[in-house]
Amino acid sequence: MQQPERKIFLKEFTAISHAISTYSDINLLNDHLVEMMCKSFNVKGSSIFLYDDREKQLFCVSSYGLSESYLSKGPIYVDERFSEFETGKPVFFSDFREDPRIQYPEEAIKEGIVSMLSVPIKSHKAVIGLIKIYNHEPWILNQEDLNSMCVLAEHLGLVIEYNGLKNFLDQVKVAMESLPLRMLKDINLI
Repeated sequence: MQQPERKIFLKEFTAISHAISTYSDINLLNDHLVEMMCKSFNVKGSSIFLYDDREKQLFCVSSYGLSESYLSKGPIYVDERFSEFETGKPVFFSDFREDPRIQYPEEAIKEGIVSMLSVPIKSHKAVIGLIKIYNHEPWILNQEDLNSMCVLAEHLGLVIEYNGLKNFLDQVKVAMESLPLRMLKDINLI
């Protein structure tokens, strides 16, 4: 079988990698990434989900090309259907209409989604989210593009972890600044 045409070459990969590592606003970065994926692969939509391990649920943090009604279809719980969380490898859904792993098949059909690629976002080997690319028809991704997507998802995972840690430290700093001076002296911080 002939490989499909590549969409991500070194020039694009370098530009995306640079963007991931230099954006100061993670929300803007996510918005630009999902739009870029739709335009690069000429697909219906894309979204980025982050995993809340307390709720065992995925939360959409950015999307492009998908309707508000599809995005608000209901909670996405992570269970045995999400093999990408178990294996840390991308999963391709070739036909939503025939796949028992899909949580909301009627909504996907109504949205016009036929196939989807789900790429794990990882940080230090742990899956912390998913990049999902949706298409209105069956499609095949070039293996090199899939490899590039996996590396970019890992880059994104590191940036997400860094931003989470930075936000935590900023909150600790604010809390420390609001402590009375006598308490700061007691813990040898002044």
